[in-house]
Parts: sequence; C-alpha cells; structure tokens
Amino acid sequence: MADYAVGQEEMARLSLAQDPEQYPPPAIHSPGVIPIDITAKFADAVKTLDPGELVKDGLFTLFESVSALEIMDPKMDSGCVAPGEKFEEEYDVSQKLLPEEALGIIDELICHEISWHLGYPLSQTLFTSVYVEALSMPDPANIGEARFVRSGTSESSPEPILEILRAYCLGMLKGCSFVNERIKMEHYYEEEDFVTNTYNRTLLRRIPTRNIHSALRDAEGLLELLKDQVSDEILQGLSARLSLRRIFLEAAESPENKGDFAKAQAPWIEAVDVLPVIEKTHILAKDVDDAFSAKLQRKLASTMPPRPIVQLDFNEAFAHLSRMFEDGREVVNVLKYTDSQCLLTFVSTFQAKKPQPLVYVRTLLQTFLFDEMQILGRMSIRQLLDDDLSILTLPASPLLARSNDDIEAVHDIRFTMSQQMELFRQRAAQPFLDILRTFCQNRCRIRRTLCHLIRDWENLQVDAEDIDHLLQIKTKERPLLHRASMMSSSARPVESYSLALSSWTYLYKLRLMEMIVQLGFELEVYQSDEHLGMYWYLSYLAKGRLQHAERIKSFIVHRVEEARASPTKDSDMEQELQRALASTRLTLIDAAVTWELSDALACLHTVLARHNLVRTPARPYSNDELRYDLRMKPFAAIGLPSLPTFAEFTTGCRQPETSSEDLLAYGERALVGAKKGFEALSKLSAEDSFSVGSHERWVAGIKNGLKSCIAAGIAIKTLQKTLADMSKKASAEPLAEAVLKLAVDIPTPVNTYHPSWIVPKVTVIPE
Repeated sequence: MADYAVGQEEMARLSLAQDPEQYPPPAIHSPGVIPIDITAKFADAVKTLDPGELVKDGLFTLFESVSALEIMDPKMDSGCVAPGEKFEEEYDVSQKLLPEEALGIIDELICHEISWHLGYPLSQTLFTSVYVEALSMPDPANIGEARFVRSGTSESSPEPILEILRAYCLGMLKGCSFVNERIKMEHYYEEEDFVTNTYNRTLLRRIPTRNIHSALRDAEGLLELLKDQVSDEILQGLSARLSLRRIFLEAAESPENKGDFAKAQAPWIEAVDVLPVIEKTHILAKDVDDAFSAKLQRKLASTMPPRPIVQLDFNEAFAHLSRMFEDGREVVNVLKYTDSQCLLTFVSTFQAKKPQPLVYVRTLLQTFLFDEMQILGRMSIRQLLDDDLSILTLPASPLLARSNDDIEAVHDIRFTMSQQMELFRQRAAQPFLDILRTFCQNRCRIRRTLCHLIRDWENLQVDAEDIDHLLQIKTKERPLLHRASMMSSSARPVESYSLALSSWTYLYKLRLMEMIVQLGFELEVYQSDEHLGMYWYLSYLAKGRLQHAERIKSFIVHRVEEARASPTKDSDMEQELQRALASTRLTLIDAAVTWELSDALACLHTVLARHNLVRTPARPYSNDELRYDLRMKPFAAIGLPSLPTFAEFTTGCRQPETSSEDLLAYGERALVGAKKGFEALSKLSAEDSFSVGSHERWVAGIKNGLKSCIAAGIAIKTLQKTLADMSKKASAEPLAEAVLKLAVDIPTPVNTYHPSWIVPKVTVIPE
C-alpha cells in the first residue's frame, strides 16, 4: 500500500459520481470562472487504483489531511449540518414562558449542573442551554448587561417569568464560578474527577456576588406580584429554586467563614427546608426541550468533537444534590478540632462514605484543612504534629516542651532537644499532611497514592532512627527490661529503648500498608483466587502492628507509673497520659481484630482452594510467582516489615502440614476473638475511640466488621459440617481431594457488609 493520505475533496467528488442527484454540483456564476464537469473522468481514474491505494497531492500536509477527514463527519465536525437543518439555533429567548415551563427549564438546569459535578464537561451540560448562552456571550461587564436580550435601552416592564429565570441562571452561573475556582485551587485529577474547562466563558466572574444576590431578591419580589395569576404550588416551587441559588452562593463562601463554625454551616443546614419543596413541585414542571441544543457547542472554544447532551434523570440528579448539601453540612464539622487522631478518623471515615462525596465537597475539605498553610484556619503544622506525637508515643514528654525553644545555651540538653525535634518536624510534616490530603481524593487515587507515600515514610523512619539514637545518648535514657516478643510469655527479657520518633513513624507505616491491602479488596483489585494470599499478608501486617503496639504500650505504662510516683501532680500531664493509654488500647484492639478476622478468612479460603471451590481463571501468560511479585510490588522497597519470600508466602497460604479440619477450627477460634474485639470497640465512647465528630460513621464501620465475622462463622460452620459428613461416609478417596457438594459465591464489595472483608457465601448443593 502506498504511504499516502487522501483528501476529503476527492472523497466528496467520488460521492458526487455515485449519487449526483442527491449532491448536485454547486452553481458557479462568475465571468472569470469556466466550470468543467470532471465527474466522469474522476470516476474512471479511481477505477485504475488498486484496493487500499491512496493518492495525495505533494503540498497537501498531514494536518490538512486529518482536517479534511473530519469535514462533513457528524461525529467529528461540529459544523456539519444535516439536509434541511439550520446551522444556528433559532430558539427565541425573549418569548414568553408559562410558569410551568420556567419550572421545567430550571429543573433541567439542575440536572445539567449535577452532571457537571459528576464529571461531565460544561459543553455537554450547562452550556447546551440557550438561556445560559444568551447570558454568557458576549461576556457581560455588569449586572445590567447580563440579560437574555441585549439592547441599548433597558426594558421598562420586563416579563416577570423571564426575569425569575434570568435571576436563577445568574445565581447558577456565579455558583458554578465559585465551584470551578475552588476545585482548581485544590488537589484533584483532571478528567478523572472533574472538568474545569470553561471554553472561553467567564461564568460571570466580573459581576460581584452582591449584585447576584440583589437580582435574586428582585426576582423574589416579582413572585409577590404573580400571586393572583399563578397557583401557590408553582410560586412555592419557583421561590424554593431561587432560595437554592442564594443558599448555594452563601455555602460556596463558607471557607471564608472557617473561623465562625455556625456561620459556615448555616447555609448547608438551611437547604434542608428548601430541597423537599423542590422535589415536591417537580411534578408541576413542563419540559421545554427546545431550550437546550447541542448546536451551541459550535460556539465554544474547544478542540473536542461534538458530543451529545448528557441526559440525567431528575430523581437521580436530586438525590446527588441532596447528598451534596448533606455532605457539605457534615464536612464543616471538621472545624471542631479535638485532637489529631479524631481529625484523621473524621477525614478517613468521611471519604469512605458510600457513595463517596462529590469532588466539590472533597475540595472544600482540603480548603478547611490546608488553606493559607494553617490547619483548620487556626493551627500550625507543628501544633498538629506535637499533638499526634503526644497521643501515640510521647505523652507528657519533655521533648515536646515549648520552653525548650527559649534555651540558647548550646551545651544545655534542652537546646539539643529543641533542635532535633524541629529537624524531625521538618522531615515529618510533609508525609503526615500527605496522609490527610490523600484521603481527600477518590478511592482509586487514595490507594495509588498510598503506594508511593509509604516510601516517604520508609525514608522518614531512617531519619527518625538517627534522631532517636542521638537523643538517647544526649538525654542518657535508661532502657527498660521487657520480653523480646510480646506474643510469647517465655521469651527472655531484653533491654530496650523507647525510640519514640521511629516508633511513631513505624506505626503509621504499618497502618498505611494495611490500608493499601484493604483498599485492594474494596476496589476489586484482587481476583477471587487471590483473596487467600492477600488476607494472609494482611494478617501478617496486622500481627506486626499488634506487636509494635505492645512495645509502645510498655513505655507509656512506664511513663504513667513514673508520673504517679512523682510527689507533684499535674492534671494536664495526667490527662495526656490517659489519652495515650486510650490510644494504645484502641490500636491494640484494632490490630487484633484485623489480624484475627483476616486470619480466619485466610483459613477459610485455604480449605476452599484445597477442594477447588473457588474458580481460578485461565492465565496462559502468568503464574503464581509473577502474580505474587505484582501484588507485593508496592511493598518491595520497604525494609521493615520485611517482605515474605515467595516460598514463605506459598507455605503460609497453603498450610500443607495442617488438615482442613484443624484450619477451620483455628479460623473459628480466631473469629471468636475478632467478635469480642469488635464488640469491645463498638462500646467505646467517641473520646475513647478518637472519633469525636464522626462517631456514628466509625461505629457503623465497626458493626459492619462484626457482621462480617458472623458471616464468616456461618461459612466455616457449613464447611465443617460438610467435611464431617464426608468423613462419616468413609469415602475411598482421600478427604483432601474429595469433591464437596458445595457452591461458593464470592460477593462484590457492594454486596458485602464491609468492603474490606469479602466473605465467601458457602451453600450446600441439594442432592
């Protein structure tokens, strides 16, 4: 085949030869032009070409070739007009509207606005409205120019319904401008989360917000004049929709009021009374399909080909709208700071909501957390870090004393403490804040970013160990005697130093590694036959966290004993120590239930795999070791905890020396411990569980974990009974290879009690 491109002109002429009646040659009348019909000659010349052979003029560039191919293609050429179709949209925006039609247009605009929030571009949503286009272009310099019909003289008596629709559109476009700017200021993923392209439209950026509020108030006044002409239900519907625009404009300004919690949350709460009226009066709306046209995409500054209008059902759009205001009201609660752990719990549980909050609400959360290099608008990063260190590993520690900063004598130990702690804060600040910022992303991005973030924590741990050793020498710290393994009562006592900074770092690193694995289940990264290995590895990580928490607890308990033995009593110190004990207790229980439940699920999957009850897909280009390398790739660069070898991983998963009955018995005992742990967690107060401000969401997650334990217990009981029945029959084939008459269904995360705990459903096949 010749390496050439064919132009659209040649293709068009070829089509003329095929159907000259449908596409007659253009009528050219000019004294200087002598038209010659070359249709027949062109058709004869084309016949001489081999199939697939293309011809191209030497001066016809590649860019021109691609452009020519797009011309007259309805899917690529926005200027393509079907026979008999008008190029320009001819809808008259000055025509009178019925109140029902105004309701219909506004409700359709609500659907388009929510579609934009969901990630569709403005070109397929709001910018397909003829009324929005009339207001936006040319760009109005002031509120007086922002009218559907631009004229030199102002209208003396404007149509009331059109003025109400105009006020709504003004409030909507200004609200969209706030949303667009807010999202662009924070961390988000273009095309994945949101499309900020405005296609050379300013969204009324030059018009002050106070003028928009004034237009909305004037429109409310017009409703009073229509009382005798329009039914009360329609007036209520229009009034509620105008109130929605006013409320959203006030809510969009909430980050500016982060110093005043009540003022920041007020508009989000006010929407609770308005939204039901909008839903109730939607039935009165009358659709005006002609008020929206995909032809308007031709006027947008875009390189994208034309796309159809996004059609979102009103009920679905209203559900998203209601949820956005509900999430907005809830996200303002983050301003009620209690401590760093409560803040982490709030952000993590809020972002784990199903469905996840819209990207605008997530960017609001980022603004509250990080705006102007302050945490929640009033705290420094140092305050947040010191608070967290005092909770986890350094309660009432002289290392965190502010008075150390006033010491200038180089030989003073307090000077060394101040210098080394400041060095650690500088290195720990970014990884710690990255955890909060990462939690503000969509669920897929959270896992992907955490895979990179744990490497930063690995590097931080190296730095923390160096600082710990230096402080240990300078402060002449005395070691404690405790067992080398907290999981074994017979271990010989050894000397151990607190290593508070590296212990804090290692604890967070373990948490993040566990979260990566658990998110893998939630996001369906692992296939059904891989659940065994990943639950085994999750158990491995949780066991390591439990042992590390035991070590931290020993030093905190020692610190408490020292404080109680001291003749002077300090209430603030006592409060810090009790808070650290509560944190350690929570970490111990959480790590234990994660270890035990994942252990039980690993045992369950091992028995299912032995009897081929979990379907393994065909993998002609893969094997177990390659899949192991793939799943462990995020953790390959981590030095501690060390990554199990493939042989250790395989042995731990298959348990070749343990019978199926023993495995199920062990899993059953592990579930008993996990249930007790979940029950203990569910009884903790908001303060003891470090979930102030998000206690209901946190308890709901704990209860869902308990339900997963119960479901796993049912599956294990079913397997145990089936195996017992098989052994009674004294089958000739070995039990490990016997075919069990069971059906196993691996549910999706949506159909489970908890997305991180995928419990197989085991049912007996009736004979």
